[in-house]
Amino acid sequence: MSDWTVLPVPEVDQPNGHASSSKSRLYILDYGAGNVRSLANSIRKLGYDFEWIKDASDFDKAEKLIFPGVGAFGQATASLSTSGLLPHLQRYISSGRPYFGICIGMQVLFETSAESPSAQGLGILPYKIQKFKSSDERGRKSVPHMGWNSAWKAWSDDSSELLASSEDFYFVHSYAATLPSTETRPPPFAHTLSRYGGETFISSVRKGNVFGTQFHPEKSGPAGLDLLKRWLQAPASSLASPSETYSQPQLQSPDTSRSSGTGLTNRIVACLDVRSNDAGDLVVTKGDQYDVREKTDDRGVRNLGKPVELARRYYEDGADEICFLNITSFRSSALQDQPMLEVVKAAAETVFVPLTIGGGIKDTVDPDGTPRSALEVAGAYFRSGADKVSIGSDAVIAVEELLARRAKGEPPLTGKTAIETISEGYGSQAVVVSIDPKRVYVDATPPNWIESVPDSHRACVVEGSKSTTRTRDEEQGKAWWYQCTVSGGRAVRDIDAVQLAQGVEQLGAGEILLNSIDRDGSGKGFDLDLVRLIRQAVSIPVVASSGAGSSEDFVEVFKATGVEAGLAAGIFHRKEVGIDEVKDALRNNGQAVRQCGIDI
Repeated sequence: MSDWTVLPVPEVDQPNGHASSSKSRLYILDYGAGNVRSLANSIRKLGYDFEWIKDASDFDKAEKLIFPGVGAFGQATASLSTSGLLPHLQRYISSGRPYFGICIGMQVLFETSAESPSAQGLGILPYKIQKFKSSDERGRKSVPHMGWNSAWKAWSDDSSELLASSEDFYFVHSYAATLPSTETRPPPFAHTLSRYGGETFISSVRKGNVFGTQFHPEKSGPAGLDLLKRWLQAPASSLASPSETYSQPQLQSPDTSRSSGTGLTNRIVACLDVRSNDAGDLVVTKGDQYDVREKTDDRGVRNLGKPVELARRYYEDGADEICFLNITSFRSSALQDQPMLEVVKAAAETVFVPLTIGGGIKDTVDPDGTPRSALEVAGAYFRSGADKVSIGSDAVIAVEELLARRAKGEPPLTGKTAIETISEGYGSQAVVVSIDPKRVYVDATPPNWIESVPDSHRACVVEGSKSTTRTRDEEQGKAWWYQCTVSGGRAVRDIDAVQLAQGVEQLGAGEILLNSIDRDGSGKGFDLDLVRLIRQAVSIPVVASSGAGSSEDFVEVFKATGVEAGLAAGIFHRKEVGIDEVKDALRNNGQAVRQCGIDI
């Protein structure tokens, strides 16, 4: 997005426009980048009203202002300037009225950012934003910093009540206000600190009337809602003049159990495959090898529940993310797929953790001949309440073309693929690529068996004798590589999983959802060799999927591979394993899971 345009959420989401006389008049500055519907839903759930900043005059009407969003630092600051909103925003903040910046809304308060060195921020916080290191003294870590992390007060003698306790919040960013390792005191405006690997960074700020969070409270479950509630219900006068005379720095988390690892919790993702049944109703379904029809009789599509109700149940059960995979017949025309758009909108009203939507995120043409870009399709889902979009088969084609250009000595990037355009417009963290590989076996008899594997795929080979995945006896003496598929696993392509993962990272994807055709629905556990291959091949987060049959399978995949997240579908739908059981098993094995003890 090259220009800052104040885009209202669709009319069905507009508040009634009347501020309560007993509450401060609240405005939200929406610049059109990312999901603001969840923030709007969060505010309504807490019983508050708001209005959107539509023009410069609205700044004078606001008694409280929230500036949310995602995007690049330079893009945000430039758009503020070119739109003419910059002086009005500066004047609002200078007036002493409460300001709450979320993510990019916090970062623009700083002087500069390594993301856009020539851009100037508002300069309210005299500090610089830096990019996270992909490795430090604690080892390798993925960038973006994506997932649930704790935040603790930067100053022991800070009596502020905005942050109730050291709960976990949802972060998704590559740049942060990191503290130098030699620094023994945080800056006075640091409200909370968090740690990612060996780097400590400022996760929220407070200076005078200005408050900001690097994390997304609207996607941080009960803990985030509690924080929003505290800020919303606080009198404007108390938010304008907090104490800044702190003397006791607290650079380390008071929770010693979180002193190791990257700081992130192990994310548990509940996946819902959504399609229409024979009666035209949208249902959550799950089948063996993508066959979702009942095999025992003529009852049609297997129905495991209603998508919105099931998503809400998983949120209440403690799922860290919800993923909707659209396998409906409508997805060839995503913008006219009103059922799925409505599913996302409805889910966002009661689910306050990240939502991912996959299926049909591509360049399409409507039945009336109107062309629709992947960016436009993704934007519709973001405006409906999604936080990320997942791209599958189109990503395979894009990487095949990238590899072909590279082989010819041509520039590998065109700027035109769905991954590139969406990550440019909404940030890499908004783009997930779903990979569906299957094993291709070869005879691993010495001495020259490796020659039977094409040169281009040898980096993706696993020997059965060295495999750590639970395998069948007949796999010993064999080897395999992982060939990528398209069309839901129904067709194979001459590209392996490592090539695809590295290719989509170069195109700008921010996360990989790693499936396994061989393990899907098996209940035999995740393919540890596949997960480890991809986790080591890329520097972006990886979600392990396919094969989970027990809580112990999650314990195993996190411990053996260092993957950031684990996903399951059928075992949750059929209530064979509960999300609480998975988290208890992880906690009992000393692995970090999200704390969500606050009840809103």
